Amino acid sequence: MSDDPANITQLLHAAASGDPRDNERLMLVIYEDLKRLAASRLKRERPGHTLHPTALVHEAYLRLTSQRTAQWNDRIHFFSIASRIIRRILIDHARERNSLKRGGAQKPLSIGNLDVASGERDLDLVALDEALGELAELSPRQAQIVELRFFGGLTIQEIAGSLSIGTRSVDRDWRIARAWLFQRLAEPGVEHDNAPGA
Repeated sequence: MSDDPANITQLLHAAASGDPRDNERLMLVIYEDLKRLAASRLKRERPGHTLHPTALVHEAYLRLTSQRTAQWNDRIHFFSIASRIIRRILIDHARERNSLKRGGAQKPLSIGNLDVASGERDLDLVALDEALGELAELSPRQAQIVELRFFGGLTIQEIAGSLSIGTRSVDRDWRIARAWLFQRLAEPGVEHDNAPGA
């Protein structure tokens, strides 16, 4: 993510006033970051995906700015919420696509090398969303780290700052959560009620 974090934080606070000009200035500053994030997420989708990065950015931005009660603490907080919204948009899109297929077989999610830089395609986002929901019940922090890293594109350092924990803790939880998700998604019919180990 680019630009001066202090400048973005000031713009976020100004945009909260509801002035359309402040929202416009904010969009100009964060647009490229959101577009990179959206493109990164969509690289994991199947070829010919009907949702394009620009459409994803615009939908996410509309949802972000329509939250009149939101008080953005800083740039990382904003992108944390943006990652959650992008996740919801992609899940909703995947569910809609799957319902149109009328129960067509879904391709399995490969999470072995789950990483922001990964170029994997054809992720089953619905299965990932369900698994993240289960993980959130077992370990909310690990689920939040996966969401921030995978959907939000935040670095280990940015996540540590956002959650006010050390980078070693984030790195450890990220590795544990990936292993748990890999196991969970490799065996879709098996119940997993054990919390991921530390």
